[in-house]
Amino acid sequence: MRAQQRDVAVLATATGAVVPLNSVDVRAQVTSVITQVHIREGQFVRKGEPLFTLDSRTDVANVAKAQAQLARDEASLADAKRQLARSLELQAQNFVSQGAVDANRTLVDAQTAAVAADRAAVDAARVALSFARVTAPGPGRAGAINVFAGSAVQANQTPLVTLTQLDPIAVAFSLPQRLLPDALVGLQGGGTAVTASLPDGSARVEGRLQFVDNAVDPATGTVKVKAQFPNTNSRLWPGAFVNVELTLRTLKDAVVIPQGTIIQSPRGPIVYAVREGAAVPRPVQVLYAQGEEAAVSGLRAGERIVLDGRQNLRPGSGVVERPREGGRPGGAASGAAAGGASGAASGGGRSRDAGAAASSPPGAKGERP
Repeated sequence: MRAQQRDVAVLATATGAVVPLNSVDVRAQVTSVITQVHIREGQFVRKGEPLFTLDSRTDVANVAKAQAQLARDEASLADAKRQLARSLELQAQNFVSQGAVDANRTLVDAQTAAVAADRAAVDAARVALSFARVTAPGPGRAGAINVFAGSAVQANQTPLVTLTQLDPIAVAFSLPQRLLPDALVGLQGGGTAVTASLPDGSARVEGRLQFVDNAVDPATGTVKVKAQFPNTNSRLWPGAFVNVELTLRTLKDAVVIPQGTIIQSPRGPIVYAVREGAAVPRPVQVLYAQGEEAAVSGLRAGERIVLDGRQNLRPGSGVVERPREGGRPGGAASGAAAGGASGAASGGGRSRDAGAAASSPPGAKGERP
């Protein structure tokens, strides 16, 4: 077969857990009684949508009381302003003293402050009244509802329901410390690509790296990272385990060969290239290996290399090409007689299956790409 040249993504694999970006335990801010439940368990809600209504009769009365006090003090302020205006007119005619004018001006200032306090009291009463209407703090899916109409709740203690955001969603996982520089580079430009898939292969989602923790865990030598994924169809569920593939970088125009062509020799990894029908050992350096392929240096794109029978080859051994299974004739390089004969190694061997090279006498072996 021939060595290929293409871009190769360098991947890091890990096992992660699906976590929501936001999860809120909704609690009442006042002690009261539930009068109405507006949602169902498992319902998706929007931000601001009503969830529960509490008994608000006391708060309604307090708002009315504060508004009445405000109206009374506003009337007193208006009267004080009229008295001050008359005092100023009489002072201009020398009918009242400066002390009387000052007393009326002080009364106006006092009543102005009282009106301001009353308005603040009205606002406070309205805030307390608003606590009787519990709304969704953000979008999400409602979990189990823990209360019903008539249930008494304690302020900031009784959990009413949990809202969990499902779209978008995140996956948390850990990377070895040696990959931290690549992960930090991957945060730039909107985050590098991350793929999450369920163990059974039923879902595969593409997302982006969003977070790298600010410290390495000294106990494990790993750093926590998090990626964000679109989850419109709810394929990822909080708490589920997923397999994660993180693209660390891309090897541009790398030479790619099957890992099966690489031989571990005493002097390092080599492959057998085919030159003028003979096997020529070529030392290579594995840059990255993933699955059945490896990106290497030491080879040129398009060079023919030996796959099957490589373990029986020696430098200078003759090779022939065998048809690939279901492919074109001459598509695979195969080991031949050790003496360098270029004929097909069929005299002393048996055909294994269609497309596979035939077994050969000692010193020869069939090969396919």
